[in-house]
Amino acid sequence: MTEPDLRYPIGKHALGSSLTPAERVACIDQIAAAPANFRRAVANLTDAQLDTPYRPQGWTVRQVAHHLPDSHMNAYIRFKGGLTEDAPTIKTYEEKDWAKTPETRAPIAMSLDLLTALHQRWVTLLRAMTPADFARPITHPDLGKLTLDGLLGMYAWHGRHHTAHVTALRDRMGWK
Repeated sequence: MTEPDLRYPIGKHALGSSLTPAERVACIDQIAAAPANFRRAVANLTDAQLDTPYRPQGWTVRQVAHHLPDSHMNAYIRFKGGLTEDAPTIKTYEEKDWAKTPETRAPIAMSLDLLTALHQRWVTLLRAMTPADFARPITHPDLGKLTLDGLLGMYAWHGRHHTAHVTALRDRMGWK
């Protein structure tokens, strides 16, 4: 039997450039649900548990909790750029370095609250977008040409991906 890949507990994301209307709604619903799902995943963890890597050589649960709003703030800004600029090249950032900045050692409540507020605003934007808006192109310096549909699918996966890191760790460790 093959060992599970702890890096990708729900599998790797498959990039796509367009979504059906039903897929789009499902992705927006996943983004809307992500803050509450992640909050449940980290509920009642001790500081020692929060400081446990979700896999060998991986980030700690605390770092993941601070990473999600960092990543999703960038995503929100990428959507805004894609809606207001002509085929922009989006800015990347060094996730591994961001995960080491001083506030990533702080209590996670502020990042959970930020994620909740950010997703409320982001989902309001997403639900107001038209199919033509989702078809707008952007360029990712590493991934190449994408559409806002492709970005939507990526970030719907991203929230579930990191939530699964925590829930899989809880299961492996027997944390209730």
